Amino acid sequence: MSFSTNTSGPMSEINVTPLVDVMLVLLIIFMITAPVLAHRIQVDLPQPNPNQPPPTNPAEPIHLKIDQAGALYWNDIPVDELGLKAQLAVISQQSLNNQPEIQIAAADAVAYEHVARVLAAAKSYKLVKIGFTENF
Repeated sequence: MSFSTNTSGPMSEINVTPLVDVMLVLLIIFMITAPVLAHRIQVDLPQPNPNQPPPTNPAEPIHLKIDQAGALYWNDIPVDELGLKAQLAVISQQSLNNQPEIQIAAADAVAYEHVARVLAAAKSYKLVKIGFTENF
């Protein structure tokens, strides 16, 4: 039995064996990783307290801006770090329900160190109502 070896014309058959091998390997990878992706994470969300009435008049939020150089502006008034800590101390004396939210707006090019200092100061005074805004 002899086969013709005519190599002068174009080959009209496609070799699908490598394609099938790659598809089987991908199928095995997906079968192994799918149970890992379906792993649930337990998150403890705050539950409403039925005994506590909702706040009737929430406090006006405080806008804290941080520019590129790390300068701080408390409601558009420049403050230094000591002034910021004094303002945070005043807010921390209020009850948890009456504390205003601190909305931090940082410039795009500000070093994270400046934002981290503000967050650390707020944490040291046990403030929990902190948000981030894009409006600088």
